[in-house]
Amino acid sequence: MWKQVSEDFWKENRESKVGQVEDTVREIVENVRQNGDKAIRELAKKFDHVDLDSIAVSRDEIEAAYEKVSPELVDELENSAYNIQRFHEMQMPPGLWLREVEPGITLGVKSTPLERVGCYIPGGRASYPSTVLMTVIPARVAGVDEVVMCTPAPINPLTLVAADIAGVDEIYKTGGAQAIAAMALGTESIEPVQKIVGPGNVFVTGAKMMLRNKVEIDFPAGPSEIGVLADETAVPEYLAADLIAQAEHDPSSASLLVTCDPDLPDKTWEIMERMIEKAPRKEIINKALDNSGYIIAEDMDLAVEIMNGIAPEHLSIQVKDPLDTLSKVRNGGSIFVGPYTPVAAGDYASGTNHVLPTAGHAATCSGLNVAHFMKTSTVQYLTQEGLANLASTIETLATAEGLHAHCESVRVRMPEEDE
Repeated sequence: MWKQVSEDFWKENRESKVGQVEDTVREIVENVRQNGDKAIRELAKKFDHVDLDSIAVSRDEIEAAYEKVSPELVDELENSAYNIQRFHEMQMPPGLWLREVEPGITLGVKSTPLERVGCYIPGGRASYPSTVLMTVIPARVAGVDEVVMCTPAPINPLTLVAADIAGVDEIYKTGGAQAIAAMALGTESIEPVQKIVGPGNVFVTGAKMMLRNKVEIDFPAGPSEIGVLADETAVPEYLAADLIAQAEHDPSSASLLVTCDPDLPDKTWEIMERMIEKAPRKEIINKALDNSGYIIAEDMDLAVEIMNGIAPEHLSIQVKDPLDTLSKVRNGGSIFVGPYTPVAAGDYASGTNHVLPTAGHAATCSGLNVAHFMKTSTVQYLTQEGLANLASTIETLATAEGLHAHCESVRVRMPEEDE
């Protein structure tokens, strides 16, 4: 339950468990590689307890889903979609930029969207229409030609409506490691994609890591987690609500409070206990809290240093001067500043992306954004004068490396000197 922990405890607790399921994931991947659609159907029966007559979702099924979702809910999905699109449009780079850095030497970058990407949407304990919006809309903003979605059957009608609003091209009824294998390797029904994005359990993450030689991925994105930085000015009720909100995702989720106020953890726990008792998902919350706890730091600078070492998926800053603290933060998948910025705002409505690196990967990875769906090519455009200005450097270095043909590729372009 709620307890004081060390930084090492947190890191060890959040370490990837992918290695523990490697054999199972490899078996699933090989099954899909060899048997295609047959494997998808067999695994749906085994893991999801459904008989698939069709692996692909039809337009009729999508239309039928609208009949099961209230118009008010559709309106709010569309509002969320608008906010997500607006924020991700701000991230769009120029399609091409060129700059003359010296006479005759023009350099630049050309940004090009990927052609076909796959979005993995978890199922099982809950439906995640918000994750549909978060993965598909940035791909659409980036200009991806074909966006594919895989999610376990039976698919919640709300998930299908969200997929339609977001603009998915193809939807398939498959989840887990088999869905990743299908999108990476292809089956009779599912053509392979160039890149797979989206969160998932340890089996999904394991398959993504295992198939990186076949398909690009976004980053490891496992069970949800939150780190909260708080001082004596923080409102315990707000802290309790945020810590519980992440814990209700999954029994493997985790919540961490790092504070310089030694009285704050007990004040917060007192409120958490009351909230948990009334929570519909209290069983999941209590299991997640076994992975959770608090750390008391000597001062806020040390608290920030500890949190930078942890690099949480979600980072909430609830201190007297949150913007000053923000300036000292180096690692956090998505950062929520101030007492009135719950993580739920980023999960659903503000427009920032909630598909984020977990288990310390925020130290090196960025959360899902438009750039994940694009590639860049450097561009150089030289005149003869520009090449002449670089010729000495090229020839000297190429000769030093013993690559004489490189020298010749420059010399043949130079005008012959008058005798």
